[in-house]
Amino acid sequence: MKVLVANLGSTSFKYRLFDMAGGAQLARGGIERIGSPESRCFVEIGPRRQEKTLRVPDHAEAVRQCLAQLTDAETGCLKQAQEVSAIAFKAVHGGRISGVQRVTPEVLAAMEEMSQVARAHNPPYIQAMRLLREKLPGIPLVAAFETDFHRTIPDANRYYAVPYQWASEGLVRRYGFHGASHRYIAARTAELLGPGLRIISCHLGGSSSLCAIRDGRSMAASMGFSPQGGLPQNNRVGDFDAFALPMIMKRTGKSLEEVLSILDSQSGLLALSGISGDVRDIDEAAETGNGRAKLAMEVFAASTRHYLGAYLVELGGADVIVFTGGIGENRPAFRAAVCCNLEELGIVLDPEANRAAQGEAKISGPQSRVQIWVIPTNEELVVARQAAQLLTNVDGEFV
Repeated sequence: MKVLVANLGSTSFKYRLFDMAGGAQLARGGIERIGSPESRCFVEIGPRRQEKTLRVPDHAEAVRQCLAQLTDAETGCLKQAQEVSAIAFKAVHGGRISGVQRVTPEVLAAMEEMSQVARAHNPPYIQAMRLLREKLPGIPLVAAFETDFHRTIPDANRYYAVPYQWASEGLVRRYGFHGASHRYIAARTAELLGPGLRIISCHLGGSSSLCAIRDGRSMAASMGFSPQGGLPQNNRVGDFDAFALPMIMKRTGKSLEEVLSILDSQSGLLALSGISGDVRDIDEAAETGNGRAKLAMEVFAASTRHYLGAYLVELGGADVIVFTGGIGENRPAFRAAVCCNLEELGIVLDPEANRAAQGEAKISGPQSRVQIWVIPTNEELVVARQAAQLLTNVDGEFV
């Protein structure tokens, strides 16, 4: 069984093709900065890597580019797209629907209900799913919702202090996101260090969240009702006091929809730095003395430390802190900023190990009571396994 996993970010599209018979990855590719004048596209098939830059205005075009790369007559690994047994999506928000689901009109309708909540994610996913249902009707589509891993969060960490009916009838509660990544970190950390751990998983990238994990189960997550909550994102606001909205609308003359659009796509690190929502660009500017770029990184680090502290209390301490995601895996200076001055909490970074970390690496010092690790996430593998499990009955026959 070959499963293609499509992972759509707000401005990115990543994919991996797996042969589930042996768990081998056949191909991987991606497109960055979708919607920008130039988008970098790459594909890796075996030892071969190809890169090119082209205009990719939206996620529908990204899906078309993916299929073209995989079925290219000279360099592709598939003769035709129909060789794929299933296309699986790391879907974000289904509201009343969660878990791992075949993509049906009911699933798409549930996702549409939450499009105003997951404004940067649900619309492109729905568009891509509908495009593939039309172009490849014989291939099953599977949605593995990010909220599923967080179904174990206890009510004390799930409910907002709002009228109870809003939660029971209107679905207003904390859902948590980045479920595939946090699920992978929980499982991989247990493989490395054993079961029964208290883990704080720090998924830091263009979209970021922290998760408190006890014995493989989510206990709390920094994102709440929407992916806009929690840490500042690349261009999304993060935690924000709703009572500021009327004042902003009055002073700017903007409608509620206009203000929400700004909070959803023109805020976060982009707004703070005034340069970019990409940490690579912000770091470069901060190193040259740009004050706003420095402020953006300080706010990001402070927010990360805020949730780290909260989850130390939630778990009664931690056995492991794991950094993952594009920033968590590749920015040693940011990891150092998060772990700074936490020695009395038993958290001590090894500066040399932190700087040298490549791939999976332990970066805590010998005197640290809490182990600190860098573990590259593999959301796509998690989603591929979930899709294969859904689409295969107990006898191993493809459904």
